[in-house]
Amino acid sequence: MGKLMSAYLMPHPPIIVPEVGRGEEHKIQKTIDSFEIASKSIKNQKPDTIIIISPHAHVFSDAVSIDMMEEIEGDLGQFGAYNVKMKFQSDLSLAKDIVKNAENEKIPVAKIDDKMISRFKLSKKLDHGSIVPLYFVRKYIDSFKLIRMSYGFLSFEKLYDFGVQIGKSIREGDRNVVFIASGDLSHKLTPDSPNGYTPKGKVFDEMLLSLLNNMNVKEIINMDKTLIEDAAECGFRSVCVMLGVLDGYNVKANILSHEGPFGVGYCVAEFIPESYTGISLLDELYRIKRKMIDDIRKSEDDYVKLARKSLEYYLRNKKFMNVPDGLPEEMIKTKAGVFVSLHKDGELRGCIGTVYPSKNNIAEEIIRNAVSAGTEDPRFYPVEIDELDDIVYSVDVLTKPEPVKSKDDLDAKKYGVIVKSGYKSGLLLPDLEGVDTVDQQISIALRKAGISPDEKYTIERFQVVRHK
Repeated sequence: MGKLMSAYLMPHPPIIVPEVGRGEEHKIQKTIDSFEIASKSIKNQKPDTIIIISPHAHVFSDAVSIDMMEEIEGDLGQFGAYNVKMKFQSDLSLAKDIVKNAENEKIPVAKIDDKMISRFKLSKKLDHGSIVPLYFVRKYIDSFKLIRMSYGFLSFEKLYDFGVQIGKSIREGDRNVVFIASGDLSHKLTPDSPNGYTPKGKVFDEMLLSLLNNMNVKEIINMDKTLIEDAAECGFRSVCVMLGVLDGYNVKANILSHEGPFGVGYCVAEFIPESYTGISLLDELYRIKRKMIDDIRKSEDDYVKLARKSLEYYLRNKKFMNVPDGLPEEMIKTKAGVFVSLHKDGELRGCIGTVYPSKNNIAEEIIRNAVSAGTEDPRFYPVEIDELDDIVYSVDVLTKPEPVKSKDDLDAKKYGVIVKSGYKSGLLLPDLEGVDTVDQQISIALRKAGISPDEKYTIERFQVVRHK
């Protein structure tokens, strides 16, 4: 019977490798010391296989990924350290078991083999998110096989489920396994951070570390998605998978260190499974998610409910629904531009709208634009029927756009903007998460329109009534 020996959260700053840092690595000496402690512990555990999940491997929006090549190698050449090279034999047997168990639970898995690499022009190389932690581990032990994987932008519950299937595969096999979740925490800890600054970065790091230290799994999986996004982290989804791997165990957690002198949070933490109880949190996590969406459904107003029913009807019947009876008078007798937005697991899943009314009334506008948001947004694959239960809707009813003379007439929270240059135009709705200033708003709208900031362009503003 296989055994999960331990799991680790490890950061991946290339500067910590002496061949890259050239003396600068000592500014994160706490992290170096913790890497040494963790690596010596891994040596004593004598793993047959190390599984590492990295946010800089092959990341897909709709699937996790697992390398399925016999060997994998890479270097830190992109950081000027071509002599830092690694090559590993893959544990294909265990990798295949993980894929099988994941697919049995309807978790989408991208199997990274030569065929997929050629088809999608992917890199064959080991990424720095994997190399940096393994650099320290290999100082003490190199007699292990490797499985590299990456998370996808699936729900946190689904990523946890993926981890559960990894843990199951380990127990069903015959390997001693160490799991490493590679990932940095907030990239916005200090005013001199190259990614910008927000006080929420520190809040995120401190909250996550406190929850990890106490193994408050439910609270972690249900952390505020806005806080996670504002923190600009790259390790949270790796943590979700790692927690799934530890599902069913009594776990001793130990935060070895945390620091952020470069404005990025680097945490090294060790998780030792002391005994396997078989008591899983997975079903409860899915129940919590289901209740949250059910509560949202109960609070929908007529605008949002119509958008949801429109897309559901279209996907199930392959035609547009008729305007139903019993809608408020303003939805039947008023014309307006309407935008319908779809979100799934906190991520945008589609957004299409009309600036000016194109139908007989707001109700028809919603019916058409809800379908377009779900099936025609070029940024996303069309929504499928099995996604409908997880989608959250919002509807913005627009006022008539009006020209503005300068940015002084704008307010990113109050007004949406339309930028125009010749035949090119771009629109951005007001009061969006992460868009706090007028300059941000205009910059995004210009980018959407393909308009250079140096071009001459006009600006219009509009307001919305937002229904959620």
